[in-house]
Amino acid sequence: MTAQDIIQKFNLLEHPEGGYYSETYRSEGIINNENLSDHFDGDRNYCTAIYFLLTSDKFSAFHKINQDEMWHFYSGSPIKLHMIAPNGTYSNVIIGNNLLSNEVPQFVVPAQYWFAVEVMHENSFAFTGCTVAPGFDFRDFVLPKKEALIALFPQHSDVITRLTHH
Repeated sequence: MTAQDIIQKFNLLEHPEGGYYSETYRSEGIINNENLSDHFDGDRNYCTAIYFLLTSDKFSAFHKINQDEMWHFYSGSPIKLHMIAPNGTYSNVIIGNNLLSNEVPQFVVPAQYWFAVEVMHENSFAFTGCTVAPGFDFRDFVLPKKEALIALFPQHSDVITRLTHH
């Protein structure tokens, strides 16, 4: 299958951070706002899940959300997930299915971490999934401008410049 085959098969839409997505699950259960941390404004579903596809030329730009986000690898090229913790510590992980090369098939990005993702092989794609709990809501999504993120973390200006859109 090609990236275009997957985009068509699952009716994937362009995502504001880059790549393509389709929501596959949104729990019926609701967590009331008073039971959530101060980072949230409004009620949230218990959990949500999406299919997410990236290509060599469509990375997921640095962003953050208020929830933990679990990434699941399905097929294609491994991906490199870059993270900047709230205290400024940088780290990364390779998500893929080559377990002998220390790739991991799933990984959880902690809530409030800035993160970006790129496909590791040229002329390729990665078909993944993301699960978010409490459920994702665009009110929780922050897609910063390059200059704003560099002002927060000047020591990481190279990776921020490479993996932001504006």
